[in-house]
Amino acid sequence: MLGIDARAARYTWTATLVVLLLYVIYLVRGTLFVFTLALLLAYLLFPLVNLLDRFLPGRTRTPALALAYVIFIGILVVAGIQIGSRMVSQATKLANDFPTMFQNWQPPGQLGKVKTDAVAKIQSEFAGRAENLLGLLPQAGAKFLSVASGAVYIVIIPILSFFFLKDASAIRERFLDLVTEGPRRVLIDDVLADIHLLLAHYMRALVLLSLAVFTAFSVGFSIMGMRFSILLGALGGMLEFIPMVGPLMACAVIVLVAAVSGMNIWPVLIFLVAYRVFQDYILSPHLMKQGVQLHPLLVLFGVFAGAEIAGVAGTFLSVPVLAMVRVVYVRIRKSRVGAKPAVE
Repeated sequence: MLGIDARAARYTWTATLVVLLLYVIYLVRGTLFVFTLALLLAYLLFPLVNLLDRFLPGRTRTPALALAYVIFIGILVVAGIQIGSRMVSQATKLANDFPTMFQNWQPPGQLGKVKTDAVAKIQSEFAGRAENLLGLLPQAGAKFLSVASGAVYIVIIPILSFFFLKDASAIRERFLDLVTEGPRRVLIDDVLADIHLLLAHYMRALVLLSLAVFTAFSVGFSIMGMRFSILLGALGGMLEFIPMVGPLMACAVIVLVAAVSGMNIWPVLIFLVAYRVFQDYILSPHLMKQGVQLHPLLVLFGVFAGAEIAGVAGTFLSVPVLAMVRVVYVRIRKSRVGAKPAVE
């Protein structure tokens, strides 16, 4: 009557709701990141909980969950004592020796000019910052308080993971109950199952790849006689969680430390290239197996876009988010193709 198309109005209303939902997600991205970390930790512990649940008596999973957390915390404590102390020692040694090593480093060719310019830049920046040191103290105090408050999440994330592991089935059923029986409910059920497999494979594979990098780098650099081998191995393992960009950053830092330490960087470069070929073409495809099938260009786009939206957290979550979008798209496409009548 008023010339308003009902379908256009419905699409406009839907688009408005989607935009508002995305805006709300952006506003609460910090909280969502904490819950996402808890969910990924739950996926990491899920196989251990299931294994213990088979052997422990009782109708609930609580005893298996409690024992799994005890084992997990025990592994972290042992690793912290055996490896963390060496990492701290090597980090302290590197922090103390790096200025002198960098100053005495004589790079070949044009790198010498780059080094001279870098030293001059660092010295000028330090001189400028030193004059404003008193003005920076309040900012440093606020930053310290922010870091201290963030440490609370070390306790909150395992607690959230406990609830995810304990009530995952109930949460899934309650979510499905929001949709009436029919093809749409079947589609959502299939999407949830695919996302479950995707996150399970991705998280476990990522942790195993990180451990593989740490082990290979630590052992390889120790055999080469390279200083700070455990610290550099840990750096490579941690940066493995940032897709594509993280390993490149780790390799750059490792080569720089090797160069300023007076080592021949060619064996280090050959080792790094050989390991990346082994991991990218043999180990990673074997561990990932299914789910994360994204083109490298799409991965790079996700990494940079995630960094602009949510910093380091965005780079870490970019690949699983894109992979989940792909899973939803593939499932919807299959359902539509299957719903079309066969051509006689």
